[in-house]
Amino acid sequence: MNPTEKVKIGQVYVTRLGLGLAPLGGLFEPVGDDQARRTVDRAWELGLRFFDVAPLYGNGLAERRGGAALADRPRDAFTLSTKVGRLLRRGGTDVQDIWAEPGDLTPVFDFSGDGVRRSYAESLSRLRTDRVDILHLHDPDNHLDQAVTEALPALAELRDQGRIGAVSAGMNQAEALVRLVRTGLLDAVLLAGRYTLLDQSGAAELLPLCAERGVAVIAAGVFNSGLLADPRPGARYDYLPAGAALVERALAIQAVCGRHGVPLRAAAIQFPAGHPAVTSVLVGARNPEEIEDAVRMAAVPIPAGLWSDLRREGLIE
Repeated sequence: MNPTEKVKIGQVYVTRLGLGLAPLGGLFEPVGDDQARRTVDRAWELGLRFFDVAPLYGNGLAERRGGAALADRPRDAFTLSTKVGRLLRRGGTDVQDIWAEPGDLTPVFDFSGDGVRRSYAESLSRLRTDRVDILHLHDPDNHLDQAVTEALPALAELRDQGRIGAVSAGMNQAEALVRLVRTGLLDAVLLAGRYTLLDQSGAAELLPLCAERGVAVIAAGVFNSGLLADPRPGARYDYLPAGAALVERALAIQAVCGRHGVPLRAAAIQFPAGHPAVTSVLVGARNPEEIEDAVRMAAVPIPAGLWSDLRREGLIE
């Protein structure tokens, strides 16, 4: 996998490896403005030109930090994506306890057309830019009808006006994304954690449908919150401590990788990229060392026999 190769989504280009900015919002532990900037700077130095964020991440903190770090870069030299569906307000009800640098705003769901437009305008302000290239619907799990009838048409209108380059939807489940793809309005989907070495549920229907319809798949959450980066008791899987069976499975995958001389992290990053529907892989990083490691892992040669052994041992489908 060439992490800096450019591929097209809608009317924009992304690098095959992108930087997810959720950790820079203080995911699980504080990061600080200086470390956040150095992380983005290092990603840039390494050739990455795709940056993904959301109002949810740190309740606006990741957008502000990402915008500050990218403000002096030529705007046409990189691709920026953010998300709509949550507005940041005082007393918002979508409170999450995973952000370690809390502010005075919390999210409230809003998938109305007006909510989409307000969310986009507020993100542009936090990001200190005049446009975002890819705009994702964010977690419309319990708001699918409104997402289809109001939010998606609003996003399509922004695309038709040239104010964004691609319409997408980002979720950590595949089934609802299938419905959204069938509307014909999406250029891409961001699938988090559902096409990884530990969970290939996205391959059952969503990925074949996207390949058939020409909808780009952005694979995120490829480490499933950390278990596939460092499998051990206490490691997180989808934001929570992993159960013993998942830890055992991750260790078994690591053992197969070890027999082939391949770090588990390399296999975790490159596995999703092997599917023809997957255009780009997003990895989160909270410091320069983590993004350096991700870029190295993306370029590690992986023999075909590794994937064959994982299938033969029933560790991947």
